[in-house]
Amino acid sequence: MNPALTSIAAAAPAIAMLGMFACLIGGITLIVKKRDRRKGVLMLVMAAVLLGNVAIWTL
Repeated sequence: MNPALTSIAAAAPAIAMLGMFACLIGGITLIVKKRDRRKGVLMLVMAAVLLGNVAIWTL
């Protein structure tokens, strides 16, 4: 396999975890401040999906 692709594959779970934390914080903020509950819940669902993807990739 190409060495450039292996480094990208190694960085993908870390990038996904950063996105998961961003979605988690953003979703909680939207729900707590009562701005847009539907988008907040969708962001929390997206965070859960990202967490599941990283768990599948690493296990």
